[in-house]
Amino acid sequence: MAFTFHGSGDASLADDLLRVAARLSVPITVFAVGRWLDDQPSMGRRLVDGGHEVANHTYTHPVLPRLDAGAVLDEITKCRDALQRHAGTPGRWFRPSGTPAPNAAIRAAATQAGYATVVGYDVDPLDYRDPGAAVVAQRVRDALHPGSIVSLHTGHAGTVAAFEPMIAAARARGLRPVTVSDLLAGR
Repeated sequence: MAFTFHGSGDASLADDLLRVAARLSVPITVFAVGRWLDDQPSMGRRLVDGGHEVANHTYTHPVLPRLDAGAVLDEITKCRDALQRHAGTPGRWFRPSGTPAPNAAIRAAATQAGYATVVGYDVDPLDYRDPGAAVVAQRVRDALHPGSIVSLHTGHAGTVAAFEPMIAAARARGLRPVTVSDLLAGR
């Protein structure tokens, strides 16, 4: 199973999350917002150097289905370029912003920008609504299964506080947290 994070928001919360991940030896995949990387220029390299995976989550995090094809491509390529600048890699994966399911135009733009795979998720505890750490952890615990891809957010204190209990729940079920690349390697 993979814990994935939409990378944006308060960088100190991302730092707290990375400390927990390091202490517990859990790799994560961060679908970074390009503007966030530009605002936190050391974050991309810290993620990669910490054994984590970075991926593309657009440059400004718009509701992609509302944009025309050129603007969608621009969002993806600008984030790809920010990833390359700050992490040394464009990342292997793309996740659209503002929609759980990409339309044909989003998939075409992702392919054109160099992303053959658009990665979704099947566990969404709605942590961005800030329901509290206990609720986030319980929602993840209730939905975890082999092959799960959990969608979380770096910029929310409740998510950071829920991370260790989520890891414990995964391990109690015999699940090993891995990056998206490791999870999808066998597919």
